[in-house]
Amino acid sequence: KDSGDIASHRFLMKAFQALRPGDAVLSEEGADNSHRIGADRVWIIDPLDGTNEYGERGRLDWAVHIALWEHTQLTAAAVSLPAHNMVFATDPAPPLPPRRSDKPRIITSRNRAPYAAVLVANELECDAVRLGSAGAKAMAVVLGEADIYIHDGGMYQWDSAAPSGVAAAAGMHVSRIDGSPLIYNSPDAWLPDFLVCRPELAEPVLDALWGDRWRAHRDNGWQ
Repeated sequence: KDSGDIASHRFLMKAFQALRPGDAVLSEEGADNSHRIGADRVWIIDPLDGTNEYGERGRLDWAVHIALWEHTQLTAAAVSLPAHNMVFATDPAPPLPPRRSDKPRIITSRNRAPYAAVLVANELECDAVRLGSAGAKAMAVVLGEADIYIHDGGMYQWDSAAPSGVAAAAGMHVSRIDGSPLIYNSPDAWLPDFLVCRPELAEPVLDALWGDRWRAHRDNGWQ
C-alpha cells in the first residue's frame, strides 16, 4: 500500500517541477525543507490521504490533497476522491448543501471515536457516520452527508490544508477545535486538531467543547 503514496508523490512532484519549478512543496512523502518558510508560494500536499483505506479491497474513502499557501494564507485547494471520480476545489467552490436532518450527524473514525467527537455527540445528541481518511470525512460535510467532523488525535498540515481550504470555500466553519484559526506553513508541520462543520453548528459545537472559554479566547485575539 505504501507504493501508492510514493507513486502519487513522484507524479505530483514531477508536475510541480515542470509547471511551478520555483515553488516550495511540503509533502507527507517528501523531506521537509526550511526554504519553504521564506517562500512566497508553498504547495502543501498529501499524495495519498488514507493509506490504510487505499490498501483495503473495496474501500472508497481515501483522497489526494493539494493546497496552495501564499503570503500567510491558503489561496487555492483541491481534494480528489479518485475512487468516486470526484474532485472538490476552491474555484469553483462547492455550494453550501441544504441540511438534511434536524439531528446533527458527526463523523467518527472506523475504529476509535476521538474524545472531542464523543463529547460533542453526547452534548448535541448526534448520529454517528463512520469514515476513513481526513479528506473523505471533510468532503462528506461539504457534500451534506454529515454535519460535523472533529479530529483531535494529532495530524499534520498536509492532512487538513486542502480539506480546510475547500470546506471554507463552500461556506463551512473551519478552525482548530478551540475555535482559533488554522495556521499553515509554520516551521513545525504538526497541526494536531481540526474542526469542520456547518456554519450554524459552530457555536453549539464549540460550546459543547469549551463553554464560554472559547469566546474569551477569541475576544482576546486567540492569545
